[in-house]
Formats: sequence, structure tokens, C-alpha cells
Amino acid sequence: MPIKTTIDKIPQFVDQEVTLSGWLYNKRESKKLKFLEIRDGMGIIQAIVGINDVDDNTWEQAGSLTQESSLHISGRISKHPKKDEYELQVMPGGIDIVQISVDYPITPKEHGSGFLFQNRHLWLRSKRPWALMRIRSEVIHAIRTFFYEDGYITFDAPIFTPNACEGTTDLFEVPYFDSVAYLSQSGQLYGETGAMSHRKIVVFGPSFRAEKSKTRRHLTEFWHIEPEIAWFNINDNMELMERLTMFVIEWVLRKCRPELELLERDIKFLENIKTPFIRLHYDDAVNQLNELKPDRIKELKKELKAATDETLQAELKREIEELGTDFKWGGDFGAPDEGILTRQYDRPIFVHRFPRGIKAFYMAPDPEDERVSLSIDMLAPEGYGEIIGGGQRAEDYDYLVAQIKKHNLPMEAYQWYLDLRKYGTNPHGGFGLGVERTVAWLAGVHSIRECIPYPRTIDRVYP
Repeated sequence: MPIKTTIDKIPQFVDQEVTLSGWLYNKRESKKLKFLEIRDGMGIIQAIVGINDVDDNTWEQAGSLTQESSLHISGRISKHPKKDEYELQVMPGGIDIVQISVDYPITPKEHGSGFLFQNRHLWLRSKRPWALMRIRSEVIHAIRTFFYEDGYITFDAPIFTPNACEGTTDLFEVPYFDSVAYLSQSGQLYGETGAMSHRKIVVFGPSFRAEKSKTRRHLTEFWHIEPEIAWFNINDNMELMERLTMFVIEWVLRKCRPELELLERDIKFLENIKTPFIRLHYDDAVNQLNELKPDRIKELKKELKAATDETLQAELKREIEELGTDFKWGGDFGAPDEGILTRQYDRPIFVHRFPRGIKAFYMAPDPEDERVSLSIDMLAPEGYGEIIGGGQRAEDYDYLVAQIKKHNLPMEAYQWYLDLRKYGTNPHGGFGLGVERTVAWLAGVHSIRECIPYPRTIDRVYP
């Protein structure tokens, strides 16, 4: 009786008979042989059906299989003579069809990104998104493990909130019985309450931003890892970001090498990343950016000439336009700016002490330079840009009240937050790490839309 198993366990069963349950991924055939690529969610294996090795019914069943037909398939496992791969030699009576799939829309030919996202519920079965979702899972597991082993507790923040965290212009407003609530932009403010209770906590959950952006780096719904720590300054913050990043890189290299290879990721680049990461004051980053801009614009124009995908063409045109003028002190870096800064380094960089005017109301001012805040963005190399943003929080009650008024925020919605500065205020800080941006960088893919099962954007809420 064949042993029921899954493809990931196949190396244990060489020269033994097994049964797999899965789907036909692809098929090649000749007069005497049929090569069936079978996937079962755990991997893909080639099943070989020989006309002289099976009965007529099994041969006919193999021929009737179509892409994504579901089946049980049995045979003997053999090691490929030349490759580090295994094959299933199908036995007589070894095919039991569950369903024949008809007109599966995602064929082996090339499809446009719009079509694929419209059929995301099916596209997830293909090799590329399959690999990305497994890398995403390991990134999340690595982050949870890091914080658990470092003594943090998980602290859940609400999704419905009465107030903004990052600003009032990109809030999703929802009816809430007889009043109005907002979908959370960030769990940070609530995370600060947890830090005052437990010293160091981590919030993990979805965040929502009603940004009317169509870039490859923005989603209206994304997943956020947000630690908050009491008695914590800007330098502590950078050190924690650095340790977490190295832990996740090493974890993914250890757990996801086959997936990275499938995606043709430059694994050697990740392996060579070392600490300490680069630290750049905002002033120095601005100077570097303006020096490097002209060369980057030339590169982008070459890429635009070679590009055939319409979405990519639009992004390249937008990037060239955004880089067309000198960057002025006081502005916030866009994705093209971050891309320029990071391409010259072989590791992540910290840009710190951004101007106060471009950071959130709760960011602490620098006591040595009133122009800037104790804020940090960690930018991933290879042009990927910001994956972590954070800093030291304002601890002074009067300063925070003044900031809330300056940003025209409703004072009554923040009374609970101000209480943290009335009763036991202290230096504290934290950051937010975007899961999708982190996955995109580690996997070496262009768009974060591929790095979440179902991306939500300004023009997509289906499926």
C-alpha cells in the first residue's frame, strides 16, 4: 500500500511507493511518455507516466489531465540521475482524478499585471507568488521570535480609533453607531500606553492609509510591526532596528533559500550585509542626494527606453519627473530619492534627525538643534528605500499640547494620550516596520503589491 505523504517529505521515500494529493501544474508529453508537474502546496514534483509502465486506463487519465485538475497520484520515488531532484514513477492504476479543471485562466503564457491581480485568488497558486507568501510567512515568524526572545510582550491595538496617528488627510472614516470612527493608521499611540505598563511591547496588525498613491511602494492596507519601549532614546532605537534587521535577514537566508533561488534573488548580497549600518544625518543625506541625482536620471531614461510593461513605464516617467529638480532642505524624501541614497551602499542606512515640520506631531525635538526631530528612517539598500520609520517620542506635556494645536488636531480625542505625559512621563520611543516592504527587499521584487496575499490600492478592492 503506497504511503500517503507530501512533496516536501519526498527525500525520505526514495525507492518506495507513495501517494500524493494535489493539482496538475503543467504537462509535457510525447508518444510514449507524459511528464506531469504535480504541485501539492508544499512543492512541485515531476511525475513520469510511461506507456509501457502503466495500464491503458492510467495512460488515458494522464492524457486527460488539464492545468489545475485535482487528483491523487501514486508511484515509486526515484532520485534524478543528474540533478538534486526527485521524480515520481507513476504505477498502474496510479491516477485517481478528483476533478478536471476546464479553461483555467492563468495559462503558462505571459500575462499583464492587471489581469493577474484581477485573478489573484488563482495567481497565488503560481510559483512566484507561492514563493513570496512563504517568505512573508517566515519574515513574520522571524520578527515574532526576535521580540519574544528579547522579552517583549505582544500588545494588541484597536483597529477602530477616535483619532489620527500620522495625519488627518489619509484617514478612512467609518460610521460607528451614532458617531464616527477611523480605521487605524498605526497602533503606535496605543503601543505607548503598553510601554508605560510593561516597559517594552510590540504591536502587530494591519494599518490603513487612504493615500491616493499608485506607486509600487504604497498600499491602502498593510501590515505593521511596531515596538514601543519606555526609557529609550534615539540611539537605542537605531541599535534595536539594526539587531532586528540582521536577525530577519539571517532567518530568511536559513529558511527560504529555495524560494529565494526560485525568485532569482541575489542571495550573495544579503549574505554580505554586515553591521554597523550606515548612519546619515538628514543634512548630509540632502547633500549626497543632490550630487547623485543627475547620474540617476540618465539611468532611468535608459530603463524607460527598454521598458515594455505599461505600468513600469508610468512609474519610470513619474520617477524621472520627481527627480527633475534639486532637493530642498526641509522636504521629505520620496521613493526615488531614497532609491538614489541607498544604491551607493552595501547595507541599510539610517537617515536621522529629519526636520520637525515633516514628521508627526508626537516626534521629540532635538534638544541640540530646534530645527530637527529625533526621528529615524531605515532605508534598505539596492534602491528599495524606507522599510522602518520611527524615533524618540515627545515626553513634555506642554510641547505635545502645542503640537496637537499646531496640527489642528481635536484636543479632546488625545486626552488619553496626553495622560501619559501627566503621569510618569519618560524618554521613550519605537518604530514601525512595514512587512510588505521588508518582504519585497529580501525577496528582490519590484512591487510590494506582490508581497501581500490580497493587495488593496486606490483602484483595487477585488477580489
